[in-house]
Amino acid sequence: MILGRRSSVLVSLVGAALLIAGATGCAGDPDAGTNGVGKLPAETIERRARTAADAADTVRLTGTVVSRGLTYTLDMRLRGNGGLGEVTSKGSTFELLRVGDDLYLKAGAGFYGDQVGAKLKNKYVKVPAADPAYDQFSGFTDKEVLLEGLFVLRGALTVGDHRTVGGVRTIAVSADGGDGGTIDVSLEGKPYPLRYERAGGAGTLTMDDWGKDFTLRAPDEDDVVDYGKAVTQ
Repeated sequence: MILGRRSSVLVSLVGAALLIAGATGCAGDPDAGTNGVGKLPAETIERRARTAADAADTVRLTGTVVSRGLTYTLDMRLRGNGGLGEVTSKGSTFELLRVGDDLYLKAGAGFYGDQVGAKLKNKYVKVPAADPAYDQFSGFTDKEVLLEGLFVLRGALTVGDHRTVGGVRTIAVSADGGDGGTIDVSLEGKPYPLRYERAGGAGTLTMDDWGKDFTLRAPDEDDVVDYGKAVTQ
């Protein structure tokens, strides 16, 4: 009976030791159980992240972008033929919707000013392609344009720390020690870029919902206002 009890205790101790060894092994290797890109050269990680992003049908971008002295806060869902979401700048929030080449803007009265705000508020205003606002705002709804901006890493690339973004393990790739921008690439599943810290403190964007479908369609005609007529009438 004593031998039996000792044998049982020994088995338990061995099992516990194996569990501890296994846990220690995982903790010692941050790439254990990942997609393996964390062990690749920085240039290869960046290239695979770019390929994964280009191949995805959809993505959601949130965060801030500093451009021409203005800070824009974005929450956009994007796909190949357009996008939708909200943009905030200088205390004003407005919605953007682009379907194909048609760009619509929706905002409160304060966005337009007292003169026409009452006519345009909370309506979709179709922005003429010739209007300077079209070029300014359509880029926020363009997946290709925004993703190109994600891969502007200025300087020599180096592999950085293992981190997490939204609970997902990532590997950081930095340019010029971080001064040229840093991108976090997922270590789980496909190597999507999950966060981009722009060079010079020009904003940080987080990317998620890669490949997650969403509805994109033009607004009902009753909800659309002709900007030219609303201003002149």
